[in-house]
Amino acid sequence: MAHAVQPQKPQQQHGLLSLLNSDGKAHPLENTLAAVTLVLGLVAVISAYFTHLHLLSSWAGLFGVGTGAWGQFISVTTGERFVLIIGLGAAALGFFLGMAHGGLFGGVLG
Repeated sequence: MAHAVQPQKPQQQHGLLSLLNSDGKAHPLENTLAAVTLVLGLVAVISAYFTHLHLLSSWAGLFGVGTGAWGQFISVTTGERFVLIIGLGAAALGFFLGMAHGGLFGGVLG
């Protein structure tokens, strides 16, 4: 008599990782890229409101857009993509404002 194969239930995770790893599997690289993108986006957008910190906001925004784009390329779950999009938006806003206030090399070269 044939028996139906039942899939194993994934281990329950608690906290933020349960939102990022909604499939029940660990994704350390993807979660790290999401967290780094979010932190760089926050640094970029907060420092963009101070015009003399245009170097910090433009570089943090540029790296945030880069890590966010790579994270979107390799992301697995919807939770990771959500965090990446929030970080990407903040990083892009900080990058653009940093570029408007002096750019990547404003005042350093010349």
